[in-house]
Formats: sequence, structure tokens, C-alpha cells
Amino acid sequence: MWFVFFRHGKPLFTRLNMNLPYTSARLKDGITLAGVTLKATKPLEVATLHFDERNFKVDLEFTAILPMTDSIHLSDGGADDGFAKEMTHVHPEGVSRVRGRITLGDGEIIEIDGKGFRDLSVGPRNWDYMRHYRLAWPVFDNGLAICAVHGIATTGADAWMKMVGRDGTWIGVDHIEDRNTFEADEMTLKSMHWKVTDAKGNLHDFTGKPLFRWMFPFDSFVVTEHMIEYTLADGTKGYGLGECGFRFPWAGNGED
Repeated sequence: MWFVFFRHGKPLFTRLNMNLPYTSARLKDGITLAGVTLKATKPLEVATLHFDERNFKVDLEFTAILPMTDSIHLSDGGADDGFAKEMTHVHPEGVSRVRGRITLGDGEIIEIDGKGFRDLSVGPRNWDYMRHYRLAWPVFDNGLAICAVHGIATTGADAWMKMVGRDGTWIGVDHIEDRNTFEADEMTLKSMHWKVTDAKGNLHDFTGKPLFRWMFPFDSFVVTEHMIEYTLADGTKGYGLGECGFRFPWAGNGED
């Protein structure tokens, strides 16, 4: 579980739990991990998030704009798909309107009303399989959303999770070109330039610049998270996650 809140490029509160226990609990009744409770009040459509401790409180509701759809299935990676075998058997993603409030330790209340991705993961999470990966999840102001994840296995094989959403539905992706420029640390993003061609032949050309960066290290792997301001070729703005992950010992970031 990665639980991070920020404002003006600086963190407000973070909590990390890299243990992945199996549980019989289900979202319809609520799942609590490290003090964070998630509950589906309407399966795959509406969910709540609740956290209440002395220095930080959160109550959020996620209401579907684009339906939760399994990107593993829509990516159709075939029998040798590394993501489906080693990282997650099922990975539904969707875009939600997110509303609620955050209460800081000094009593300040921050009202939330925005849009963002919501995702679920079912199955294994074998980090030893992954050499490095990069992810772009923009939600644009024109209603376009893109799920694009490019993984490179320790065998050198490529793996993908990819789909494009608009007008209430998701479609597949035919081709992705992903170019990323890194900061001097070689792990956090400086800029992004991706070209995604969907199954209908539409090219979605966009760039990205980070507004916030954070690292989650665990054992022989590190995930670098970013909130990105994305821009389509026509100038349309969007916001969302940009993510990279790398194995240790260090063997490059794939952009060398």
C-alpha cells in the first residue's frame, strides 16, 4: 500500500506498507490495511477511502466516470504475457470523480473534488521478474484517459498493460512509443514524451512534466512515483500518475 498526499510539490502525509498478505476480506465489506479502510459501496462503481489518526484524516469517495476494465485482458498479451503471469492476473482500472476532504493535524480542512484513476490488482506480484518499468496514467480535460505501462523483464522481454478510454468505454492500443528523460539520480522523471496509437488508429501524442516526486524502496526494488502535468499535442492539459520502477543492483533505467 502506497498512501501519499502532497500540496505545492511537498508531502503532507505518507504511509507505506510493502507486506502483501493474502486476505479473505473483500471490498464490499471493507478492507483495512495499515489503518487505511477501502470499501466498495457499489461494486466497481463507487468506493470509499477512510483514514483517521491524530495528525491526518481522510474521507474520500470515488465515483466511476470510465468503468473499471481489466487492462490485462484488453492488452491481449498472449500466452507468454509476463505481466499476466508474474505481476497480476487481473488488473481493472477506471477513472473516477474523487470527492471528500482531508483534515490536517492543525485542524485545517482541504476539500477535494477532482478526477483520477482507481485500480485493483488480483494475483501475484513477483518483483523479481521485473528489471524496470514505466507508467503513464493521464486523465485529460477533454475526457480522454490513457492507461499505458511498459515493463521490461529480467529476461529482456517486453510486457504491456495498455488501453485508451473515452465516452464511457475503453478500447485497446496498437502501438506505444515511450521516451523519458531522467534527473541526475537516473530514477526520477524530468520529462516524458509518449505516443499512443489506439485500436481505432487515433494517435495520442503527449508530453509530461512532474509536479511531485516520491520514492518507495523495498528490498531489491524501488518505485519512483510522480504526479505529472500532461499536455496533448493540441495543448489540452491533463493530470495523473507517472511511475517508474527499478531493480537492484542498478543496471540502468532503459533510456541509456
